[in-house]
Order: sequence, then C-alpha cells, then structure tokens
Amino acid sequence: MFWTILGMIAGFMCITSFIPQILKSYRTKKLDDLSYLLMSFMGFGMFLWILYGTHIGSIPIILTNVLGVGCNILLIFMKFVYSKI
Repeated sequence: MFWTILGMIAGFMCITSFIPQILKSYRTKKLDDLSYLLMSFMGFGMFLWILYGTHIGSIPIILTNVLGVGCNILLIFMKFVYSKI
C-alpha cells in the first residue's frame, strides 16, 4: 500500500509539471519553442510505460502515463492550432 501511494504521489507531481506549460501556451498562443519531436518521443515513451504498467498491473504507472499522454496530445494539438494563427 505504501508503494502504491508513493507511486501515485510521484505520478501526480510529474503530471502537474505539465500545467504551467499548458497554461502559458493557452495564454500566449505561442509554442514556437516546443518541439514536435520531443513531445512525440515523450508521448511514445509514456505509451510504452502504459503497456509495461498494464503487464505488471501497476495502477500508478498506468494512470500517470495515460494522463501524461493526454497532456502531450493537448500540447501537440495546441502547437498545431496556434501555429496557424
């Protein structure tokens, strides 16, 4: 139980690290310095963590990385949309 809670706290901290970038991107509508390649590699890595977490049955790994992939997709979408403005 301790390790599950620790994993959930670690995952929460990692996911909340996306929030400042998402908010800044939304406010400024500028994501010029955000690399599609970085976000793609990070998203694919998180997808692989989801597969691994599923294999070992780890809810913290699965949940954290599902949310991380969602944040990555959101930032990639925002970069694509705002680059058209």
